[in-house]
Amino acid sequence: MPNIPVTTWSLEQTAPTDLLPAEPPEGDVRIHRAEVPSPEFSRFLYASVGGDIRWTDRLSWTYARWREHLERPGVETWVAYDRGTPAGYVELEAQDDGAVEIAYFGLIPAFRGRRIGGHLLSYGTARAWDLADRWPGLTDTKRVWLHTCSKDGEHAMANYQRRGFQLFDTKVEEEAEVSAPGPWPGAYPA
Repeated sequence: MPNIPVTTWSLEQTAPTDLLPAEPPEGDVRIHRAEVPSPEFSRFLYASVGGDIRWTDRLSWTYARWREHLERPGVETWVAYDRGTPAGYVELEAQDDGAVEIAYFGLIPAFRGRRIGGHLLSYGTARAWDLADRWPGLTDTKRVWLHTCSKDGEHAMANYQRRGFQLFDTKVEEEAEVSAPGPWPGAYPA
């Protein structure tokens, strides 16, 4: 497959007061931390959320690699449920410099466009700011950051900015174009 230009934007918050929370969506939407490291569940979330937007970097991870990652202090997965069904997730990853990266964030396609994403991002960002409270030995959070790219969902950048994230870096690189691994044809109405 040919190479395509991909723009990557890095955004950050430098104080908890930067967070501009979204209104909770209507209905029975709840957010819970996945406290038991589960490679199967994390891979399901990763593939289900990112399948149509070309998330492929973790698809080749072994069970052992998933477990190693999930058991690291300061790695947390927060899952949004709509009436008991997983709708999306945010994965936080503490870094040595007091930063917390929102490593992955998104919704399963059938749950997009229902105001769940802004709520989940708000909740996940707040949890990034208080991450050290749950992990003794971690430095207090000094910065929460993430990156998004031109391959991500069309509303991703606007959602991050509405939550108070500020752009601090932009890069354009050529990447090999890859086919989206899912969802399977017909899984979500176009």
